[in-house]
Amino acid sequence: MRVALAQIVSTDDVAANLRIVTETAERAAGLGAELVVFPEATMRAFGHPLSDIAEPIDGPWASEVASTASRLGLTIIVGMFTPGEGGRVRNTLLVTGPDGTTSYDKVHLFDAFGFTESRTVQPGDGVVTASVAGTTVGLATCYDIRFPDLFVASARAGAVVQVVAASWGAGPGKAEQWDLLARARALDSTSFVLAVGQGDPEAAGVEAPADAPTGIGRSVVVSPMGDVLHRLGAEPDLLVVDLALDAVDRARGAVPVLTNRVAGLV
Repeated sequence: MRVALAQIVSTDDVAANLRIVTETAERAAGLGAELVVFPEATMRAFGHPLSDIAEPIDGPWASEVASTASRLGLTIIVGMFTPGEGGRVRNTLLVTGPDGTTSYDKVHLFDAFGFTESRTVQPGDGVVTASVAGTTVGLATCYDIRFPDLFVASARAGAVVQVVAASWGAGPGKAEQWDLLARARALDSTSFVLAVGQGDPEAAGVEAPADAPTGIGRSVVVSPMGDVLHRLGAEPDLLVVDLALDAVDRARGAVPVLTNRVAGLV
């Protein structure tokens, strides 16, 4: 399975961000990718109002993404915002391509490190997987990566690839935590992990609000045995990788944590 990790830096300009998605997806398709993954908050970067641009997954922004995926014959996973209740939005991953369109709403909200996402964002309420070129993919967003149960549940639902779309805020130890968590979630679920983050605005020459969780880059591909196969730097980039999916069967045969797991301890 050939996948592309699109490490971009989004801004407050929704139309410009859509152009980045289109142009980057075209590059990925030209390199033979079956799946291209964009970060969380691709539709609009954090630190800017969200409720005024939130729209359903059949709205104009998402429909343009779906049209691009259809034209190119690949699946696009991209972070956007959909309407919630009481003026809040949902932090949504749109999945659209030849296998249809679905979405995942971020379950674990980032009420940490002095940031309170739950003030403006309504959480999702369940595990979502998607079919991409005959492969089951689990979906997660940013802070979700700290919660192994979500990844185990996705794997038990058939996922062999786990996608994490993020806008990982900078701070002491945050880069090391990102790397460690991506590897740990691969081991928990004996799955490939594709963890795609926003690039560092400073490295891209983009002005960003100082108090918003923007990005540090470091998008990473991790094997089902927890090995880092590829990692990007801080700046925007496109990484195209071939996943040997039979590695999942070998990992699960060698370390059957999904079947050995004892239920009810948490």
